[in-house]
Amino acid sequence: MLYRQMGRSGVQVSILGFGCMRLPLLDRNANDAAVFDPNQPVDEVTTTAMIRHAIDNGINYFDTAYGYHGGKSEILLGNALKGYRERILLATKLPVWLVQTKEDFDRFLDEQLCKLNTSYLDFYLLHGLNRSTWPKAKALGVLGFLDQIRSDGRVKYAGFSFHDDVNLFKEIVDAYDWTMCMIQYNFFDEHYQAGRDGLRYATSKGLGVVAMEPLRGGRLTNRLPKEVQEIWNSAHMRRTPAEWAFRWVWNHPEVSIAISGMSEMEQLVENLRIVKNITTPYLAHDEQELFRRVTDCYAKMLKVGCTRCGYCLPCPAGIDIPMNFSLYNDTFLYKDAGIPFMIYNHMLASERRASNCSACGQCEPRCPQEIPIINELKNVHNHLSR
Repeated sequence: MLYRQMGRSGVQVSILGFGCMRLPLLDRNANDAAVFDPNQPVDEVTTTAMIRHAIDNGINYFDTAYGYHGGKSEILLGNALKGYRERILLATKLPVWLVQTKEDFDRFLDEQLCKLNTSYLDFYLLHGLNRSTWPKAKALGVLGFLDQIRSDGRVKYAGFSFHDDVNLFKEIVDAYDWTMCMIQYNFFDEHYQAGRDGLRYATSKGLGVVAMEPLRGGRLTNRLPKEVQEIWNSAHMRRTPAEWAFRWVWNHPEVSIAISGMSEMEQLVENLRIVKNITTPYLAHDEQELFRRVTDCYAKMLKVGCTRCGYCLPCPAGIDIPMNFSLYNDTFLYKDAGIPFMIYNHMLASERRASNCSACGQCEPRCPQEIPIINELKNVHNHLSR
């Protein structure tokens, strides 16, 4: 196992982390469901075996959150860590969108410590910060709360996970003495949300960076388009799509950890095989060229040629135009509308959806790709709405 330093903390973390959002389910068919169902019962026996096998094989960073698996993930992880707690670094997240009063900060943290069977957390993250949750949390005094819990010993290091644009990301990085942050980062999403610019900015400020979705929820490894698989097959070194994707993330020295949500023991064993075969994570020049060919291949399959440049923003109606196009494109790239449907209808605020378009036309003259945005937003809503 290779280890890297988590920002300025000096703490050494395994480059492969264990994410507890997609734990194995008792109904094995549900593990492959397009839309993750938090009400499905988790296979606790297999979960415990996987977590302990991961620790015994060098993984020392474990990540969970208040809402994962309908609130059961923290309990399951806490049970599995009995006798193992001091061997690992434990991270969970504050559900900032549920906080209504300043007192809620302490209430949630104390509940989480109880569920995890621990007196302290190594890392505590503000979960999923964006343009709506960040101002609210700040106004309620969350930064003072982070000072307090670091001082009283309940938390060693503070961080945040992020889902919004890079300008807001930089604002948050500069707002507090963070130890680390978590961003979505993989070869397909190199310039998505915080992206490469945010990655480099965070590390320039001394933060460690955890890359979530290194396999894009399995979409970079499962049911690949034939054209993409043929490119991987052309490489002089035969590797699985998962190994290529992990190696791309680890090729960035700014990344401290690639966090993987594993729902089967076989996936854990495979990921451990990948990381143990790596003596140096860096890619040769010809290997980097493979990724350009793969991303170009995916780009040709896009329904809307949006590059996420953001020139169309801000939208007067509040629509997140690039996000809507990204969800729409994913249904064609992966021949699966399940996850985009869930995000569009249940996770994206109503004012940010394509359905909120007033056809004012301000966006279209600003689009470098000359996309007929108004018409394409209608297509997005017709394709993804209930």
